[in-house]
Amino acid sequence: MTTPTTAPAGPSCSVSGLRIVLGRTGPDVVDDIAFDVTEGEILALVGESGSGKTTIATALLAHTRRGARIDSGSVLLDGRELLGAKPAETRGRRGSEVAYVPQDPAASLNPVMRIGRQIREVLDVHHAGTPAEREARVREVLAEVALPDDDEFLRRYPHQLSGGQLQRVAIAMAFTLRPRVLVLDEPTTGLDVTTQAHVLATVRELCARHAVAAVYVTHDLAVVAEFAHRVAVMYAGRIVELGPRERVFTTPAHPYTRALLAAVPSVTEPRVLAGIPGGTPSPGRRPAGCRFHDRCAFAEPECAAHEPELLAIGSPDAVDGAAVSARCRRADHVRSRPLEFTVAAPAGTGTRPDPVLSVRGLTARYGSRPILHGIDLDIGRNECVAVVGQSGSGKSTLSRSVGGLHEEWGGAVTFDGQPLPPGARQRSRELRKAVQYVFQNPYLALNPRMTVGRIIRRPLELFGLAHGADATRRVHELLGQVMLSPSVHDLRPDRLSGGERQRVAIARALACEPELLICDEVTSALDVSVQASIVSLLEQLRADRGLSMLFVTHNLALVRSLATRVAVLCDGRIVEEGPTADVLDRPSAAYTRQLLADTPGRGDVSAQPVGEGTP
Repeated sequence: MTTPTTAPAGPSCSVSGLRIVLGRTGPDVVDDIAFDVTEGEILALVGESGSGKTTIATALLAHTRRGARIDSGSVLLDGRELLGAKPAETRGRRGSEVAYVPQDPAASLNPVMRIGRQIREVLDVHHAGTPAEREARVREVLAEVALPDDDEFLRRYPHQLSGGQLQRVAIAMAFTLRPRVLVLDEPTTGLDVTTQAHVLATVRELCARHAVAAVYVTHDLAVVAEFAHRVAVMYAGRIVELGPRERVFTTPAHPYTRALLAAVPSVTEPRVLAGIPGGTPSPGRRPAGCRFHDRCAFAEPECAAHEPELLAIGSPDAVDGAAVSARCRRADHVRSRPLEFTVAAPAGTGTRPDPVLSVRGLTARYGSRPILHGIDLDIGRNECVAVVGQSGSGKSTLSRSVGGLHEEWGGAVTFDGQPLPPGARQRSRELRKAVQYVFQNPYLALNPRMTVGRIIRRPLELFGLAHGADATRRVHELLGQVMLSPSVHDLRPDRLSGGERQRVAIARALACEPELLICDEVTSALDVSVQASIVSLLEQLRADRGLSMLFVTHNLALVRSLATRVAVLCDGRIVEEGPTADVLDRPSAAYTRQLLADTPGRGDVSAQPVGEGTP
């Protein structure tokens, strides 16, 4: 992936004084938001879950989530005000002037409508061109995102496409009317590194070709390092640092930016990941003074008394004249300190423990279609074995077969020497408790009618681990372990962000005190700080309780910091397996080498190592 340089000049989107509140007189969700995005430029909004990134992104379409409203501020698209426009005008400008690419295209596309018709509907609603011109435009935009434009593909339904194809369809729909501003809300979450690289390259090329200004919401700082021109770092509803990507990442001026960068894993070495102590304060619970002072390593008494303004730091960039701005009274001191991290000793180099899970000759199919072919895999007690590969390689089918969620498999799978029946319902109560599964999609994994407390409490009661007041106390302990406030106990899932929902799902699985935890892309929806905290928690559970893990992921950098061994899956077969350092440093399979080449941030998000340590 080629690192972007300078974007073409020319304003397309200008935001000033934006303030969004809860209810009529409630606390602010975001406040004092101001930035410009020029044509052809990509501005990344980064920060922890709950910082206000998506709230700002949707406000660029004059939209807010339920219970929130835009209290004040301005959003100019090519000099024309969007906020306060009549509803008919706002609807007309959405899609034509500003378009949106959602995080989960599978949930946003109509499952009973064919792909061609869904794209054409955008043109129909805006009365763009003649019927023949609309048909031609549908095929043209599919070709622009490197998808087939033949009749067979146009007749497909969403469920007949891969995750990467679905995301490209969503991008095609966004570019159909050639908007001036594009809002992308975590568009590559859950995609493998190769598909992610292709999707991001497509977006960048289309933005440059059509002079589209893009606002890219993400928690993946490694992607930002290669994809964005500028970065706006969000914390507790405020922009705390804003500037050119390279300067923000190499010499961060705000302590929060430093802490985020220190939590980014590296594919080249096993960094010890450390989350930021505490949690992002929710609206109405934010501290006085600097909103980050109670979590800040650089804080002084004055920081708690007065909230700093967002001020320019240092000299403007020599190329484009852009300056870095930071909301910190000690910004000059902070940016003068080198960014540091700790490197851990290589994992998985000693004698392997006896296997707690043994897979031999595993084959799996969906109907008549074979998916897995003769998989052999062992997971020792206290081991974390990562399974990596592109989408469609069979990773989730392997994990679901082991977890008892996919029953169409053959071969032998044993746990502590006991054969595992194919289906979870056929397994004993003890086996169901011992083998727990954390799903990739937190939006579908939690019961929307239950509160968070009830969701986590249910397995405690089901397996006889705690009841009454003891169960409530244990629920609060689990919430704390996954970096969630006890205040979410009585909330339902629809009040939580995607990252917060995933932490609830992890807490629910840990409530069972499992011996084997199957994690299916569990960190793809988490920001880097929470991801680091979860990794630290899992490492602690491995050390304290001998927890074993089957960790399915596309994040090879995270694998370096967490896994003891790696199995690389391609077309349903393991093409390479071994200790993490051996596989990532000296890959023998061409497929593994391609995955590593497609991994973002191999050198851009960097710092100076300060020595070796252990998690």
